[in-house]
Amino acid sequence: MPELPDISAYITAIEERTMGRVLERVTITSPFLLRTFDPPLASAEGRVVMAVRRVGKRIAIGVEGDLWLVIHLMIAGRLHWKPANAKIAGRAALAGFYFSEGTLTLTEAGSKRRASLHVVRGDEGLQSLDPGGAEVFLIDLAGFRAALTAENRTLKRALTDPCIVSGIGNAYSDEILHAAELSPVTLTHKLSDEQWQRLFSATRETLAIWTARLSSEAKKKFPEGVTAFRPEMAVHGRFGQPCPRCGKPVQRIRYADNETNYCAVCQTGGKVLADRSLSRLLGSDWPRTLEELEALKKR
Repeated sequence: MPELPDISAYITAIEERTMGRVLERVTITSPFLLRTFDPPLASAEGRVVMAVRRVGKRIAIGVEGDLWLVIHLMIAGRLHWKPANAKIAGRAALAGFYFSEGTLTLTEAGSKRRASLHVVRGDEGLQSLDPGGAEVFLIDLAGFRAALTAENRTLKRALTDPCIVSGIGNAYSDEILHAAELSPVTLTHKLSDEQWQRLFSATRETLAIWTARLSSEAKKKFPEGVTAFRPEMAVHGRFGQPCPRCGKPVQRIRYADNETNYCAVCQTGGKVLADRSLSRLLGSDWPRTLEELEALKKR
């Protein structure tokens, strides 16, 4: 799922191409996309784009009359910039937003239709779609700590809960925790003052670096092929590859359709965290350290 840096890059690219321009019409090809009926979608047509902003992991395009078209890409939704009057075709195509200068299209890979479009009025309408997570660039350390300790959760779960922190998902939480040198399964109520400072700094720095990088690229070219797996990342999607800090292989915890990547040396004191599926299979034979894991691989 596109996260804060990716959404920010989309917003930069959309602003460059649509601000001050008329949204001539909107075409929807999937009956599952539009989730609201009042205001009607047609009421946004023929109006000038006045603002583009992020609402959690959603992209909100504001037009005259304080109307907002709010797009949630979910996991597989992606945006593209096509020539004016581009045809919206193919199984992945969901919608087209037409401007005289070009067409913003929305696609979604796979057979499941999870992406959504809401049309709402004003700030109240936008707030109704906001999960309410804290904005890390608008709060201080105390506010950050208060948000994450409202419940005693693992750091991974707390960082990726949109009701706790805004805009962070599976990919950037891995990068943040690696930068902070903290285990993904450490409970929020167990952190020391020094660890909280590291986590807060790492969260801001990681998001700022990636947002600046991707938004700079988006100014030159519309972001196509947005992905959670980037070669410059330290651990996310790099299972088995060397950690850029210590050189030891990156480990993973797999669950459902996701996995958490981490460095055992840098983040867990050399302990290999139990993978749910494999630990059930191996039971007491589950390796507890990198050395035991390497020995197991050699059997």
